[in-house]
Amino acid sequence: MTQTPRLQFDTISKSFTSVRALSDVSFTVAPGEIHGLLGENGAGKSTLLRILSGVFRPTSGSVSVDGTPVSFRKPLDARAAGIAMIHQELHQVPHLTVAQNMFLGHPLTKVGGLFVSRREQERRAAEALSLIDPTIDPSAPISTLKVAQRQIVEIGRALLDRAKIIAMDEPTSSLTPSEFERLAEVIAQLAASGVSIIYVSHKMDEVFRICQRSSVMRDGRLVGVVDMKTTSPQDVITMMVGRELMQETHVSHATSVVKLEARNLASTAKIRDTSFRLHKGEVLGIAGLVGSGRTELLRLLAGVDRSSAGSIEIDGKTVTLSSPRDAISAGIGLVPEERKRDGIIPARSVTNNMALASLESFSKAGMIQKGKLRRTAQDLLKRVNLRPFQLDRPIRLFSGGNQQKAIIARWLASRSQILLFDEPTRGIDVGAKAEIYHLIEALAADGHSIVVVSSELPEVIRLSDRVLVMRDGRIAAELGREDLSESAIVAHAIPGASAEAAPGATHIQSVS
Repeated sequence: MTQTPRLQFDTISKSFTSVRALSDVSFTVAPGEIHGLLGENGAGKSTLLRILSGVFRPTSGSVSVDGTPVSFRKPLDARAAGIAMIHQELHQVPHLTVAQNMFLGHPLTKVGGLFVSRREQERRAAEALSLIDPTIDPSAPISTLKVAQRQIVEIGRALLDRAKIIAMDEPTSSLTPSEFERLAEVIAQLAASGVSIIYVSHKMDEVFRICQRSSVMRDGRLVGVVDMKTTSPQDVITMMVGRELMQETHVSHATSVVKLEARNLASTAKIRDTSFRLHKGEVLGIAGLVGSGRTELLRLLAGVDRSSAGSIEIDGKTVTLSSPRDAISAGIGLVPEERKRDGIIPARSVTNNMALASLESFSKAGMIQKGKLRRTAQDLLKRVNLRPFQLDRPIRLFSGGNQQKAIIARWLASRSQILLFDEPTRGIDVGAKAEIYHLIEALAADGHSIVVVSSELPEVIRLSDRVLVMRDGRIAAELGREDLSESAIVAHAIPGASAEAAPGATHIQSVS
């Protein structure tokens, strides 16, 4: 007898005025299945999940849960039907406790609804959390928890609602590998109990690690549903982007000209006695564990943090980088790790965001020269292949990859010659990732000097002419192109590790 699907999408379509976001999407998810939902940014994944969670209503088509058609007018309807959504950016109130966040919007009350029953909330929260992580204290402020624990609190909240379907949108974007492993265990535990999981991620290794099947989307349509055991990552990527992404060989554009030299740099934020050179046209990679000093070094170079010792020379001249303004004046631009928090003004247009570091060059007598600004934006945003090419559109409406392109265009507008990339492809899909790689390589070919910090070892190796491996705030090793390998980087990044003990590691964010 055929098992009734836990969830069924039947020819779902969704249009926004003249834009068709989804076209006839149909697939099923079985009870207890971990089902991947894959596609580039803009493929329609988020729209489909918003229909599932009651934020949008489909233009046509239907959704069924356990064989019964459902129609959600609001998110509360979806929750009542046993559907929970765990977002990439957690919607939690930092100053409230774990239990208060778990009961947010529907608190347990007593005395005719006049008072919140805090003790009962904590008891019920502890009961739910005991199934997945009993070490989490329901009375603790949620701000004291690690990101991975806060993800588990959201799963606990879903269990309180007796969720039968949990959709997870990029749940590991801020997690270390060991934290992902713990989350993977929790997901497997939920699936074994009969809960169906929809798992959205750009990380192919994660998807192949935990999902049984995946639905692949492109341009608002379902391309196919694949069995993860019989499908290769390259096949899935080809389905997602509609073409094969070539495995390109590294080409160096480094010259012998020293563009930047740091001597014995130190700071109160982890950096100790750090010296290195960056050449014109070079891509210098920096690898190491989280906490090794990678980001802190970039913040020093970008003037965000101040050095407590040492010196920096650019083109042979000593510079003082006491602020980001100093760094910008010295020709240094930072593409930050936390793009949405530190890199953009979400409500401003992509053109205005591009001009943030160079407004003076577009001003005359205190007035913005709009024509000059627009011509520059058209030139530079076309150069970085912004899509869609809508210069007045708020930057928050663009995908992560296109936001990243706009930040790169910002430093081209300010004529920065030294570009610092901190986790340049975090939260970016495979197609956009390839574009960012090509942009970095093109910038190096044009004579820019590039520093790339990344937790993804294949990315560091793909892009870099040399790699500095950091440990405990110092440079533990310098690896030339001929010596680059994942095992070699890990051997220097982790105290006591050996090259033989570390093959195959694709991330080095934490020590388990």
